[in-house]
Amino acid sequence: MNRRKFLTVSGAAVAGTYAGMKLEKPPQLPDGPAGDSAVAILRARSYSEDLVSRMLEGIQQCGLDVRGKRVLLKPNLVEFDSSTVINTDAAVIASAVEVFHKLGAAEVKIGEGPGHRRDTLDLADDARYRSTVPKFESIFTDLNRDDVSPVSNFAGESRFYFPHTVLAADLIVSLAKMKTHHWAGATLSMKNFFGVVPGSVYGWPKNKLHYLGIPESIVALNRQFRNTFAIVDGIVGMEGNGPIQGTPKPAGVLIMGRDLVAVDATCCRIMGIDPEKIDYLRLAADLGHVRAGRIEQRGETVAQVRTNFALIDAYKNLRLA
Repeated sequence: MNRRKFLTVSGAAVAGTYAGMKLEKPPQLPDGPAGDSAVAILRARSYSEDLVSRMLEGIQQCGLDVRGKRVLLKPNLVEFDSSTVINTDAAVIASAVEVFHKLGAAEVKIGEGPGHRRDTLDLADDARYRSTVPKFESIFTDLNRDDVSPVSNFAGESRFYFPHTVLAADLIVSLAKMKTHHWAGATLSMKNFFGVVPGSVYGWPKNKLHYLGIPESIVALNRQFRNTFAIVDGIVGMEGNGPIQGTPKPAGVLIMGRDLVAVDATCCRIMGIDPEKIDYLRLAADLGHVRAGRIEQRGETVAQVRTNFALIDAYKNLRLA
């Protein structure tokens, strides 16, 4: 059985198990924390555009100050695929490195711990990270193999290990990819934090997180790490049977914000998905804003850039009216 066939079969089996889980979702969506959240939507129709200027504009609209901070950029590097479909595009990462240096960060590093593959540098090479990002190897850490230290009371665990590079960061920037997901409905800035869990401790594909539950693990990781910002690569996303086997979907946008819940809710609306029906967003509604009325859209509006993403049959009910 080849790997693609194995993923399809095993994915269907896990999806069946996951569908039978009982999530402790709030019966009514909470209003969220005090105050509204700013989320910037910037048009970027191709990776050859001036992404540095777009990012600077969006970050300024969100009021982020990184002067003197140690910044860790966390891309979504998943599979051997040189296109823009599965992985965060190399141009987005290179632009982000330049942007955070321009904004006065004391240090800018890149870290990722792929969930499917153990040969991280080969993945980065195939995704053109090493050839596109200046001095890539000197600023990159394989989070799957980094030294680790324990934290307490994570997801009900008395002790849970995270990489030193992640724990030392003053700000973690989720450079996520805009994709559908055959188990979670959508995978965006919050789901991207699966890559900070070290595979050398918890296995591939981050088995411990799947045992704890995908929505529950997404929320637990985002409760643990609150010093965050998101830049979602929606220039070309993925629709259908994501996050690996879907098809390219040009959306032509970058979405940014300090409230990752609000960023993901905004991304869902752009994709034509109702965020109030996404399990992990309902579970995280006390961390950030899901309701549209509590999100201040900067730049473009959702209506101006909405591009319905195709959904697999099991998630047709997620379609936004």
